[in-house]
Parts: sequence; structure tokens; C-alpha cells
Amino acid sequence: MEKILIIGAAGQLGSELTRSLADQSGEEQVIATDLRDSARLEFDYCRFEVLDAMNKEALQNLIKEENITQIYHLAAILSATGEKNPRYAWQLNMESLLFVLELAKEMKLDKIYWPSSIAVFGPNTPKINTPQYCVKEPNTVYGISKQAGERWCEYYFQKYNVDVRSLRYPGLIGYKSLPGGGTTDYAVDIYHKALAGKKFSCFLREDSYLPMMYMPDAIKATLDLMNAPRESVKIRSSYNLSGMSFSPKEIYESIKKHIPGFEIEYAPDFRQAIADSWPDSIDDSRAKEDWGWKPDYDLEAMTKDILENLPSYFKF
Repeated sequence: MEKILIIGAAGQLGSELTRSLADQSGEEQVIATDLRDSARLEFDYCRFEVLDAMNKEALQNLIKEENITQIYHLAAILSATGEKNPRYAWQLNMESLLFVLELAKEMKLDKIYWPSSIAVFGPNTPKINTPQYCVKEPNTVYGISKQAGERWCEYYFQKYNVDVRSLRYPGLIGYKSLPGGGTTDYAVDIYHKALAGKKFSCFLREDSYLPMMYMPDAIKATLDLMNAPRESVKIRSSYNLSGMSFSPKEIYESIKKHIPGFEIEYAPDFRQAIADSWPDSIDDSRAKEDWGWKPDYDLEAMTKDILENLPSYFKF
């Protein structure tokens, strides 16, 4: 049976992906890890270990002791946070990935999952229906690290036959965790402010279109890719992935249909320049062709689901 290790399990993606992996493979087959010991409170359904993603020896020992066969390496410094400490963001994002890839090669692990991002694109990338293969000149340390990580993933597959798989996530929106320092976080925070009866101050312009995805679709895509036959996974850098594209004004208007008194103001900050360097929409036809990707949610369905379920997770 597969024994699955999740590194960085307490993040926005990891907290929900870990639960889905436990449901799929069995709670006893999953080990969640994070740097913070306090995160263990979130994982009462599976084993939890404190793990520093930068400690290769500790990671190697855990893989050996637990007979790990798959790793989901999710630990990273995100876009907005990374710009505040770029050298540390580069070190964490890159060295931890190389540790995982090298251990996968040495210990002959079955599969590795590592998330990439639309941050790999840059201001010279085609912004509309951005293709799988195109110019990538990212101008954030997060994007630079993700672009380099894609090259390393493909390298380890081609040179060492490491079965590493990856998705270029758009902005991820979920209601089960708080924003984590990304440029697309406004689309998470806006629902919290609406339900709390507060005016929302948006750090992007009202017309800033970005590719987005509701968390259930992100989890579905990740599991579909990892469960796909090896021969179906034909791109070993990272697959383009798309769910929907919208602007702050459009998400605000979708919420006002349910909360008519909700108000918004626009106060663009340094994150506006990051958003301007990213695509407006993504062509994910290769994911659809290779392993049958298809999203379930659009903006209206997502808004309805979040407003119905978010109050059960947070008090307003």
C-alpha cells in the first residue's frame, strides 16, 4: 500500500488535500508534517510530525522509518510574502524541492507531487488564454523559484526517472483556512469581510482579471493527476490548470447578490504590480487531453457554496 507524506500540510492547500488523501488512501497511510507544532491540532484524524523542510537528514529518516512511497511537497513562501524576504524565499522554495527530488531518486520513491503556479509567467507572457508553452519571464522571487522548480522536476524525470508530477495552480480560493500571503488572497478575504458585515478594502484594481480556482476543484485536479497512469502524464514540468477568471468587481457583485449591503473600496498596493505580470486566463487543454481534467465550479457556484459553509468554520 502507498504510504503518503505531506510536507507543509498546514497551508491553505495542504490542510484540505491532506484530508482528501486520508479519505482516499486511509488515515493510517497518511503522515502530515509542518514546521509549527501547533498545527497538529488540525490533524487529529491522521499522524502528525513536526518537520523542517530544510532538514534533509530529518526528512530522510522519516521516509526510511515510515516506508514512505509518495511525497506531496507543499512547503513554500508565497508571492507577496516572498517579496519581503526574497533570499529566504528562494532558499526555502528551491533547496527543499531539491532535497525531495534527490531523496526520491536515492530511495526510489513511487511518486512526487510538487505544486507550481501561474507566477511562472511574466509581463511578456501572452495574457489571454495563456498557452502551455510560451515565454516565461517571472519578476517575483516566488515566480522565479517556481520556474526553476519546473525545470528541476523535468530534469529529474528525464535523467533519473523520478515520477514527479505538477500543476500550475491559479489563485486558490477556499473557506477552510485563512489567507496565506499570496497575491490572489483578496478573493479569500473578501468573503470573510462580507460575512462579518465589514467594508472590504481590495489591494487590487477593480478590473484586475486573474485566473482563479475553487479549492474543491484544485483538490480534484491534484488527485486526478496523481491517480492518472504514468503514461498519461506527458508533461513533467507542470501542467497549466484553469477553473475561472474574474476581477475584484465581479466577485464583489457575485457576493452582493447574497449580501446586498456589502461594500468595497479599492486601494491597490505593491501586489497590483505582481497581478499585472500574471495572465488574465489560462489554456489548460493539455490537462484535459492527457488525463481528463474538468472543473466543476464557476464564480456563482463558488460564491454560493462559500457563503453557505464559511460561517461553520469561523465566527463572525
